[in-house]
Amino acid sequence: MRLDLGVDRSSPVPLYFQLSQQLEAAIERGELTPGSLLGNEIELAARLGLSRPTVRQAIQSLVDKGLLVRRRGVGTQVVHSRVERPLELSSLYDDLEAAGRQPATRVLVNTVVPASAEVAAALGVSEGGDVHRVERLRLAHGEPMAYLCNHLPPGLLDLDTARLEGTGLYRLLRSAGITLHSARQSIGARAATAAEAERLGEDAGAPLLTMRRTTFDDTGRAVEFADHTYRPGRYSFEFQLLVRP
Repeated sequence: MRLDLGVDRSSPVPLYFQLSQQLEAAIERGELTPGSLLGNEIELAARLGLSRPTVRQAIQSLVDKGLLVRRRGVGTQVVHSRVERPLELSSLYDDLEAAGRQPATRVLVNTVVPASAEVAAALGVSEGGDVHRVERLRLAHGEPMAYLCNHLPPGLLDLDTARLEGTGLYRLLRSAGITLHSARQSIGARAATAAEAERLGEDAGAPLLTMRRTTFDDTGRAVEFADHTYRPGRYSFEFQLLVRP
């Protein structure tokens, strides 16, 4: 597919940035699909009347965002678009699958631990009592997207590692007859620790999106306390805001 690209030389916006924005928009719209080749830098520069360093800078900015990758002997290839997650009670696994992103999961920890004060308060259990702790790395197209740490009340459902790697936690809850009803959620950002950076393929100190959520079923029982971190170059939350009447 030949993209309709162009730059405005009278604009104060740098030429490389104009080009990178157009390419990013094409990826987000699905005009450049995962796996497709961007094309030759020399050809793109000649077509737009730009220098090769300008085109290279535009492409590198998208490589840095994780949207493109340079493969030796192949060329510059589209990896994926950023996942925009609507703020509703859904799981990352379901959102990735709905976006055609081939979700996969690595279970890092699956065990029973004493509840900390924070976890106990969120789940309504006794501090020091048993809770189930699950730590997972969620991937899309083989690339790390998020680190997920979840605590659940004991005896809620069978948290078999193979099942956790084969599907999403919310699907397992629903299959156990648990009806998810509502959640309290907070979103923030902070610098990645060395361990988090290694897990997610980022540099230590790189910004990460954070999400904390306590989820309730239709009886008002807390069924999950989640503490998740996301790579912001590959993930964002989408809000809809309403004016109060």
